[in-house]
Amino acid sequence: MLNKNEIGTFILRVVLGVIFLAHGAAKFQGGIENIVGWFDSIGLPGGFAYVVAIVELVGGIALILGLGTRIVSGLLVLLLLGAIFKVQLAVGFLGGYAYDLALLVIAVHLAINGSKLYSLGQLFFKEKDNKNSLIKSA
Repeated sequence: MLNKNEIGTFILRVVLGVIFLAHGAAKFQGGIENIVGWFDSIGLPGGFAYVVAIVELVGGIALILGLGTRIVSGLLVLLLLGAIFKVQLAVGFLGGYAYDLALLVIAVHLAINGSKLYSLGQLFFKEKDNKNSLIKSA
């Protein structure tokens, strides 16, 4: 039987994945060189734009598939904290960091709880989780 918390977490995982897949793809489609220049203009190393775009693109796909949910979410937490404090905080709450804050909270939830429902990670690593659950119930 499906647990409503697992269903909710699954929805959060997939939506966060779609959002970051779109953001990462947009960085490459719009010309990553522009993003590199923008990073330089705000005082970040331009090459870091590639790291951010790849984490967003590959991380988004991984979240949708349910692979490495906790790790990917942890990386997204770091990216979102950077975006909030380096860029969005100065803009203010509305039109600034409100959206990133909502994404941050979702990423924190997934980093803490993971998401096993309809997850390829659960399919591939099921034995390991079953052993851990036996230890927890002992």
